Amino acid sequence: MTKHTISIIVPCYNEEPTIALFYPAVQEVFADMADNYPDYEPEYWFVNDGSTDDSIGEMRKLQSTDPEHVHYIDFSRNFGKESALYAGLQHATGELVAVMDVDLQDPPALLTQMLDGVTKEGYDIVGARRVDRNGEPPIRSFFSKMFYRLINRISQTHIVPGARDYRLMTRQVVNAILSMAEVNRFSKGIFSWVGFKTTYIDFENRDRVAGDTSWSFFQLFSYSLEGIIDFSDAPLSIASFTGFISFFAALIALIFIVIRALVFGDHTTGWPSMVSIVLLMGGLQLFCLGILGKYIGRLYLESKHRPIYIVKDEK
Repeated sequence: MTKHTISIIVPCYNEEPTIALFYPAVQEVFADMADNYPDYEPEYWFVNDGSTDDSIGEMRKLQSTDPEHVHYIDFSRNFGKESALYAGLQHATGELVAVMDVDLQDPPALLTQMLDGVTKEGYDIVGARRVDRNGEPPIRSFFSKMFYRLINRISQTHIVPGARDYRLMTRQVVNAILSMAEVNRFSKGIFSWVGFKTTYIDFENRDRVAGDTSWSFFQLFSYSLEGIIDFSDAPLSIASFTGFISFFAALIALIFIVIRALVFGDHTTGWPSMVSIVLLMGGLQLFCLGILGKYIGRLYLESKHRPIYIVKDEK
């Protein structure tokens, strides 16, 4: 019987307590699938993204107990989840590749439905979509909804609201993603941009099995800005439009002030209004320059051709 491999990419940052819980949970799913899919076996790629705890120690323990299926990649420092994802995809050897979070907020049981979608229904990508955000702080849920609304209005690449990185992909899809070797990566956008026949499985939000999230509100906000800038040039258009409106309003105000002075005379020195106008125009200019700087900064980083990550150890 020919064996087929499903590579499972697991980015980890300070996930020492969850790694030992993740492995048996996924193994149990493959054991349950044995009757319907006896020729599929897992290949784990844990990516240690510069953790400050003993995540790498837990990975090495797992690898020593199951060296045939468990592998790890240890970065020289923290390069970010996007780099960890890319490294895992580069090292994966399976005909099918899955991306999962180690905290078990991505239900391993969905792997069976994902495999059905690929093998029986002909999908190239079967992803997971969270239909609620129960347990999350209200402000985080609000900004998440606003982000999806905004990016889907200004970007030509549609990103499914609530979609997770958790998905099962064919080798053809993985090769297409790997061909995009850009340094500034936003995987949710890349997964959508490459296309292919895609479907999503809905599931309810789950709490972490252990530990605390390493994502702060500010980090999530910065990540959202990166996604908008990476997949839309609308902010540049907004900056140009804002500049035009500001110029037009200033011109109207200037004409009004001149006419009023000619008709009624100038009874005030006018310096408060002048200072206000100068500050307003200066603020708008800095705002537009900031947007331009974001795009130019990305061009600068891409032009350096630095590696997306550096591996300290792997096995």
